[in-house]
Amino acid sequence: MTDLAIKLRKLYALYGTIFGSLQSLFLLLVRLYWGWQFWQTGWGKLGRIPGVTEYFAGMGIPFPHANAVFVSWLEFVGGYLLFFGLASRLIALPLAIDMIVAYWYGDHAALLQIHSNPGNFYAAAPYTFLFASLMILIFGPGRFSLDWLIGHLWPRDSQARAH
Repeated sequence: MTDLAIKLRKLYALYGTIFGSLQSLFLLLVRLYWGWQFWQTGWGKLGRIPGVTEYFAGMGIPFPHANAVFVSWLEFVGGYLLFFGLASRLIALPLAIDMIVAYWYGDHAALLQIHSNPGNFYAAAPYTFLFASLMILIFGPGRFSLDWLIGHLWPRDSQARAH
């Protein structure tokens, strides 16, 4: 291998290390902020289930009381799990679905204007919650998470069989 190839390989490895750490730091910040936001939203809803039930019924959500309880607990527990990076991808999917339903029932016009007037779509309340959930679902929680720590402490099946 030539000197240039070796230097390029080292430079690429350094690039991967630096940006991998920056990506993990960014994902940590997303998880901390939006996990906290989901947790607070869920906590607020848990404290006023009758009002949330009435609000859901007014929007035509089926089984408003059951859905109010479910969504409140989902956001409360899901926010907690996101915050700590535990079962992050697993909880990010139902949180993303929760935000799509919030768009459908609460900001339907904004959802339908995603192409014709994207500003309304971006300005709707569920947008940032949805974006954060999808980001964690797609990219994972990053290195600074309990998921990463557990994944590195527990041997995988193929590694355990080799020993």
